Amino acid sequence: MAEFITHFLLCNIVISIIIGIFLVSKWIFKNTLTSRMQYNLWYFLLVLLLTPFFPVQSKQFPDLFSWLNHVIISPAFQTDQNKTVVSPATLSNSSDWMNEFTISVNSSTPTIIRSILLCVWIAGMFVVLVLVLKSSLQLRSLKRSALPLQNATIYKLYKQCLSEMKLTRTNIPIYSTAFLKTPIITGIFKPGIYMPIHLISDYHETDVRYILLHELQHYKHKDSLANYLMILTAILYWFNPIIWYALKEMRNDREIACDTSVLKMLDECDYEKYGNTLINFAEKISSSPFPFAAGLGGNIKQIRRRIISIASYKNPSFHKKAIGIITFMLIAAGIISFTPFISSYAAINNQYNWNYSSENITQTDLSSYFKNYEGSFVLFDSNRDSWIVYDMEHATHRISPDSTYKIYDALWGLEENIITPQNSLLMWDGKDYPFEAWNTDLTLDSAMAASANWYFHTIDERLSLTRIQNYLNKIEYGNKDITGGLSSYWLESTLKISPVEQVELLKKLQANNLEFHSNNLQAVKNSILLSSVNDKKLYGKTGTGRIDDKDVNGWFVGYIETTDNTCFFATNISANSDATGNSAAQITMSILSDMNIWRQ
Repeated sequence: MAEFITHFLLCNIVISIIIGIFLVSKWIFKNTLTSRMQYNLWYFLLVLLLTPFFPVQSKQFPDLFSWLNHVIISPAFQTDQNKTVVSPATLSNSSDWMNEFTISVNSSTPTIIRSILLCVWIAGMFVVLVLVLKSSLQLRSLKRSALPLQNATIYKLYKQCLSEMKLTRTNIPIYSTAFLKTPIITGIFKPGIYMPIHLISDYHETDVRYILLHELQHYKHKDSLANYLMILTAILYWFNPIIWYALKEMRNDREIACDTSVLKMLDECDYEKYGNTLINFAEKISSSPFPFAAGLGGNIKQIRRRIISIASYKNPSFHKKAIGIITFMLIAAGIISFTPFISSYAAINNQYNWNYSSENITQTDLSSYFKNYEGSFVLFDSNRDSWIVYDMEHATHRISPDSTYKIYDALWGLEENIITPQNSLLMWDGKDYPFEAWNTDLTLDSAMAASANWYFHTIDERLSLTRIQNYLNKIEYGNKDITGGLSSYWLESTLKISPVEQVELLKKLQANNLEFHSNNLQAVKNSILLSSVNDKKLYGKTGTGRIDDKDVNGWFVGYIETTDNTCFFATNISANSDATGNSAAQITMSILSDMNIWRQ
């Protein structure tokens, strides 16, 4: 949840820009779109404002927002290479390939920031919700004190208005109250119209008729529902002044839309009279104090704007309507097209939706191997076309790939000719790294064996975020989120992948189904060849996630090739400490040995 708030704040930046574009578009096409069209466009924007809470696949903005994510979102925003030295743990009776070198990343500061921001957001929502509930109780009290309309003349006029609007079968009761300055209509399932006593006592047939027609237009166009959506939006975005301004503009457009709907029912000679009704009552009516209600009132500035709209109103021609509809559809499509880009929920939804209904899967209990670790083991047997999975929930949960990502990072570098199969040497930058194996010029094979971060960071820097994003999209790597920034996106940061996805990608890698150059794929395979015994070859890569000097995430992924079969595997473990790639490798080798898949 704490991670959600920073994604949500990023979405607010995008949303604010979208609102600005939307308002400019409305202004440009104000003479093309009818008042009702302008108001209806707001519904699309309201839906857009709610999408950060929907499970929609998100798109990323690496070039635009990576700097901000790098500061406040990524828990791996800063590495501490000078203070933290991790000695590689070596598995007994094993080769050096099980040595896993890693450095710590700091998360305490951004975690505190996220927690504070989350608390402030929740507290703000609570305050706004209390104010809304207070208003709701006041409205409820008003309803209880209101009396059914007793004025026979006005009630007869009300029935005529219902007939004019073809709402004769609709039961909308009308009440009188001394606690309102402006007429309102409220309620979704049991709507009611509430008339201030001062409007009844100052009865003028034309004015009251226009007021009633206006309120019934609110009912006809379901504006009460819009009120609830606006309230929900105001609660969620209480901190964003641009959204509050947008909601105010939506209310203004709603009243103007209702005005024009009434004008359509009137003769042209009556337009001036309707405008005079607003002028005559400008001092007597005001904005409704109830957010759940829609009414005729508004402040003087709003009423002036509506009067100008009424004075300039002309019944649109067929040609104008046609152009307006096309323009409306284009703007609406533009708003909808932004939906996937601002789904914060999807950005932090780290559960892989694996469609395994058609797969041959055996779920087994391997908890005895994992001991105090939480984790999962996934195995795919090519010959049997079958899966063995321990802990399905964890196996489909997306986690930072850490050094296992270097398999694919190397592939990007080869594809872009940053390195080549014949010449993969990169020059050491001279920095003093905590491991002696890192402090030298490295080739792909030696960099992979030493798990040297600087080698792969160099590849990333020469690639750029845009190209990296394209490659991740191409192979559908996990959540494809690299907003953590070039220096850290795969180190306990924003990029995440599940054990099941690791196996699926290894299957494609081994079979060359990723559509990369075969020489480059072979170079990557050679770099992760760990052991060869008789006719069996073991390929794999460990990975360790170390946060605040504690190993919290351990990986071992790879595959075993024989002359007639290939088995792919991925093991992930997590704990508050001591969850390393070496430990994941130990667990994996024990399982594979007991399954008679690999023995040394």
